[in-house]
Amino acid sequence: MKNVMLSSSGSLKLQPPTYGKLITILSIDGGGIRGIIPATILEYLESQLQELDGEDARLADYFDIIAGTSTGGLVTAMLTAPNKDKRPIFAAKDIKPFYLEHGPKIFPQKGMLFFESIMKTLKSLIGPKYNGKYLHQVIKEKLGETHLHETLTNVVIPTFDIKNLQPTIFSTFEAREKPLMDAKLSDICISTSAAPTYLPAHYFKTQDRDDNFHEFNLVDGGVAANNPALVATSQVTKQIMAGNPDFFPIKPIDYGRFLVISVGTGSAKVEQKYNAKIASKWGILGWLLNGGSTPIVDVFTQASGDMVDFHISVVFQALHSEENYLRIQDDTLSGTDSSVDISTKENMNKLVEIGTNLLKKPVSRVNLQTGLFEECKKKDTNEETLKRFAKLLSEEKRLRDSKSPHTSKTSE
Repeated sequence: MKNVMLSSSGSLKLQPPTYGKLITILSIDGGGIRGIIPATILEYLESQLQELDGEDARLADYFDIIAGTSTGGLVTAMLTAPNKDKRPIFAAKDIKPFYLEHGPKIFPQKGMLFFESIMKTLKSLIGPKYNGKYLHQVIKEKLGETHLHETLTNVVIPTFDIKNLQPTIFSTFEAREKPLMDAKLSDICISTSAAPTYLPAHYFKTQDRDDNFHEFNLVDGGVAANNPALVATSQVTKQIMAGNPDFFPIKPIDYGRFLVISVGTGSAKVEQKYNAKIASKWGILGWLLNGGSTPIVDVFTQASGDMVDFHISVVFQALHSEENYLRIQDDTLSGTDSSVDISTKENMNKLVEIGTNLLKKPVSRVNLQTGLFEECKKKDTNEETLKRFAKLLSEEKRLRDSKSPHTSKTSE
């Protein structure tokens, strides 16, 4: 039987972890047009929640935090920004069509002829590959004047401030306490998507009621945390240490209570792109531009993503809680599949296929000895595991609803 879990206010808002057993986190990597891959994965997860709890169920109804970097930050905002009825402006099934419709205009693939390709390469030496105008336009159109504190669940979106040379983490938790961090979601998404060499850096400022200003000079969050799962868990730890009653009586090191789903955007297979023999001859231009790609960007985004996965895997395995951590990633991409900006119809359809096939693949975890992503011995597929996680999320939500004084009784 499907559960109808409406609160007394008529919303599906998730009650705080203090009324449940788990702290639930969804994390979405950066990766440009490869955001199609997690969009496909998340559509399946939401469909499983709808099987359990009805067609109105949305991902924002089940996760304490949804974190996203770059293209993952945009997906995060789409899943959590409210419409006029205080429901997400996008269902998970709407995100893939969004990429298929707008991707070719965000990353226009003009200049396929040799001469035009050369001119495009030369232009990228003195400015970003894309002007970002269409991306900015569509983000502002979809997110409007929505501010960070208005999201339907807590969100965490990393960016990097190039003026101060330090990460700037936009968090719903901090937005409620620090008005100058309560930026528009559109500005945050434009900033976290501003990948160096691909899209222009973004400047904006915020103002509080006392006319204090804060200026932001931001680029892609992938510079700091392309996989934002660790940033999300750190935000929870900060809230626990600060005595946030939503997390009472959870302890700061109680990672055994975390349930984390981390979805990647794919990466090139081992030894596919570069090797030391070739890279040893590169100068500045070689690291910035090689074979139509940007090696330095590929390196730091891939490195940060893998280090986060390695760290979380160590913690969860040490606590014998590895069944509560799911990392879905395909590290066998090749050619245009691994590009962040090839938005041809052929390549985007291939990314949809990759996401669909990834659901059928066995769950993989990082090998703590080799650092490589390897299939688990149990051979459960990502699809089967997401179905199990959906059941856990549904049960956790019902438990919180039953214990919270702020919700009406669950009906079936």
